[in-house]
Amino acid sequence: MSKESNKQKLFNLLELNNEWLGLSAILALEHTFKERTLRRLLSELRDVDKLVEQQGKGRSTRYRAVLNSPSRIFGTKANLVIQAIRKPIYERSPVSYNKAWLDSYIPNKTFYFNEQQLNNMAIKGHRESTEIIEVAGTYSKKILNRLLIDLSYNSSRLEGNTYSIMDTEKLLIDGVRPTDKLDEERVMLLNHKDAIEYLVRNAAKFEFTTSEIQTLHYLLSDGLLNAEYMGKIRNEGVRIGLSTYSPLEDKLRLTSCLNDILLKASQIINPYEQSLFLLIHIAYLQPFMDVNKRTARLSANIPLIKQNKVPLSFNELKKEDYISAMLAVYELNNVSAMVDLYYFSYLRTCQAYDATVESVGFDPIRVKYRLQRRALVTIIIRGKLTGLDKKNSIAEVCHNDIHNDEHLQFITSVEDDLRELTVHTIAGLGISQIEFKEWRSDNS
Repeated sequence: MSKESNKQKLFNLLELNNEWLGLSAILALEHTFKERTLRRLLSELRDVDKLVEQQGKGRSTRYRAVLNSPSRIFGTKANLVIQAIRKPIYERSPVSYNKAWLDSYIPNKTFYFNEQQLNNMAIKGHRESTEIIEVAGTYSKKILNRLLIDLSYNSSRLEGNTYSIMDTEKLLIDGVRPTDKLDEERVMLLNHKDAIEYLVRNAAKFEFTTSEIQTLHYLLSDGLLNAEYMGKIRNEGVRIGLSTYSPLEDKLRLTSCLNDILLKASQIINPYEQSLFLLIHIAYLQPFMDVNKRTARLSANIPLIKQNKVPLSFNELKKEDYISAMLAVYELNNVSAMVDLYYFSYLRTCQAYDATVESVGFDPIRVKYRLQRRALVTIIIRGKLTGLDKKNSIAEVCHNDIHNDEHLQFITSVEDDLRELTVHTIAGLGISQIEFKEWRSDNS
């Protein structure tokens, strides 16, 4: 195990116990450390990383994790920023929106990520024939469901939502809600589901326009804000809790700045840099009365979904770390902490995605003929085709569009879709519930 991994392991142990521990107590809790190694790691965590504090001397020496310490996700540079931003608010200077910071960003010349980070994410996030757009429509509903659950859960969790991952899955997939949860939390999760499905469904034609961002905001804020604020650029001032940052207040300037952000984003070639740029600058601008960070997090997925990369679900991030990283953006225009959080979480998301794909399995015929299959299923349902009519329709498509050796697998994939479709999963095909129910009654 590397030194950094050992430091992470030791820090996690101290943070979990949350009390003063001596060397012997630490060694008793973690047998893999040798005393000499443990002393060296504690020294680095105390003196270099500033994540551990020491009490006493000699045999009375005790250690514990610094209370409210930055996560080990952060590198040295980001740690310094986090420590500065976690000072009492009266020690931090008031600041307003800095348009010059946005103007100084030159697409494809300015980079928030370094080259190694971009290369690593490109390797981990690339998929040959298992891209997210194909997954959402052809793999299995489990893949899209995994994205719906993870992104909805984590994005809502960062806003203080108390649903567990299990409760989130029951709500979004099975429609079951806990009786002890607030309705607002349920609406927040359901809104995420709607917005994510909209992104996946419209990824191919999605453009970086103000109207598209407003649509995302509308879907995310429906039922949580007054109708006059849903999907509309604000014309009133907003304040950021626990921050000295004061966003813009003029609707015309907000609209102009949002247009500038989206124009620059559209010019960025690398999808990860493009994603991070949207995540940072939409949240920094605060163009809406509320639900800005949620809108920014989903907007960050636009480039990834469009370019068939693994999406970002914001897995395994502490709420306090995310808030601190955002405060660093707001008050210091410093992105180092957000870069570290994004990079860490994206690699974790890729691991989770791989595990889900492995558990579901990959059907290349479904992917290869996804357009023909969807079109055929739509024709069968809308035409109320059954029996011989349905069989002839499938045979015609096989003859015209499917390789001879793949007829049987294609027919199986069509029959699987027809058997598994429900009133809840037909929207992506453009089939109405009435059409589906009429076809289903004819086949019963």
